[in-house]
Amino acid sequence: MTEGTDTATAAEPASSHDAGLRRGLEAVGLAVTGLVAAVMIGFVVLYWLREYRLAAGAYEQFMIASQWLDYYLGTNVFKWSFMWQSMATGVLIGVVGPLIGSFLVHRKMALIGETLAHTAFAGVAIGFAAASLVGWAGSPMYAALVVAILGALGVQWLSERTNAYGDVPVAIMLTGSFAVGTLVVSWGRGRRGISIEDYLFGDLSIVTASSARLMAVLSVAVVAVVAYTYKQLLFITFDEQAARVARLNVTAYNTLLVVMTAVVVVGSIQVLGVILVAGMLVIPVAAASQIARGFRETVVLSVLFGELSIAGGFGLAISQGLPSGGSIIVVAIAVYLLVIALSSRSVAAISTH
Repeated sequence: MTEGTDTATAAEPASSHDAGLRRGLEAVGLAVTGLVAAVMIGFVVLYWLREYRLAAGAYEQFMIASQWLDYYLGTNVFKWSFMWQSMATGVLIGVVGPLIGSFLVHRKMALIGETLAHTAFAGVAIGFAAASLVGWAGSPMYAALVVAILGALGVQWLSERTNAYGDVPVAIMLTGSFAVGTLVVSWGRGRRGISIEDYLFGDLSIVTASSARLMAVLSVAVVAVVAYTYKQLLFITFDEQAARVARLNVTAYNTLLVVMTAVVVVGSIQVLGVILVAGMLVIPVAAASQIARGFRETVVLSVLFGELSIAGGFGLAISQGLPSGGSIIVVAIAVYLLVIALSSRSVAAISTH
């Protein structure tokens, strides 16, 4: 009896040490991710304000440092401003995609990402059509943002006001929006400015300075909103009925979550493509859920796995001349399978902590 008690007592400090080391590594990873994201947002801002004297000097120094980085790494990537725009967009996708996906996956709403991606596809098609027909000079991303948000509100309205079962409203919006997109593309085929194939599979070359700025603004907004409403979103994620009993405005927070999903999807389709964008909402979260010991740790690990997938996917796409969307998702799946292989848990029991 004494020997067993001594063994258990000796195991407690080791377990505590392992938990502390684990939290420390996660904190370091999150700090590095935050620093890299801040640098990327800083570059986007500098590029935008480079015509002004103060920003021009900082931007010039940044690009000089980028050339030295290429020199030391033996690459030909970092000296190009358009590559920094793409990398900035990718890094921010790696943050906000898994962040929103953590709530969606645990609410069994993973399909909503695919639905809003197809809705954004219709918006991109409409944006290209408007540019071709009336000479609209704006980015199709703005049209996609408007249409995706309207689609998100439409899904929420159908879910609240119809008797359809399960994911029926989501499936209706998915097929309907994609049908509209294909009709617009088919109608505009052959017209100048109608070229949407790159948005289907993702392409680093279509990330523009304005779309990178849009992604930066949307990412900051999403992170800020999630931080402010984290407790409420957590409540409705794990016990929606109890949240209603507690007089929490569940409908409003559900709508907020769906709209934020639309925002993240729109910001991601250039790099990931319409067909694959939902993967960044789901796969890193699925990997994190295998080893996380609570919801908060799931969020942290999913962001870290998301950034790992973005970095590996970018490297694969640039070195092999492959589409960025497919490259990122393949790396994400590889990370997921590796986590499963190394994990000793067959089922992850996620708590609300």
